[in-house]
Amino acid sequence: MATDIVPIIAKMVRRIVRSCSPEKVILFGSHATGRADSDSDVDLLVVMKAVKSKARQEVALRMALRDFAIPKDIVVTTAEEFEWRKNVAGTIERPADRYGQVLYEKG
Repeated sequence: MATDIVPIIAKMVRRIVRSCSPEKVILFGSHATGRADSDSDVDLLVVMKAVKSKARQEVALRMALRDFAIPKDIVVTTAEEFEWRKNVAGTIERPADRYGQVLYEKG
C-alpha cells in the first residue's frame, strides 16, 4: 500500500466505525496486496453483525465518506454471510479474507 494513502484510509475507517459500528473493516484489492497504482481505488469490506439493507448501508457509508476525494468501493456484508462466503470462489469475501488487511475489528 502506498504510504501516502495510509493516513487517508485510517481516517476513512474511523469514520466508518463511528457511522455504523461494524464488526470488522477489511482493506482488499490492490492497496491490500501492494499492487496499487495512481488509478487504483480503495476497496473496503465492511462486515456488520446484521443489516436490513446492504445496498442502503453502502449508500449511507459512501455519503459519510463523500469528502474523501479518492476513488473508493465500499462493500457491506453481514458476519454470517462473510463466514460462509469467504470459502466460495468468485465472491469478494474470499480474496478479502485471504489477502486483505483487517484495519478494524470490534474488540
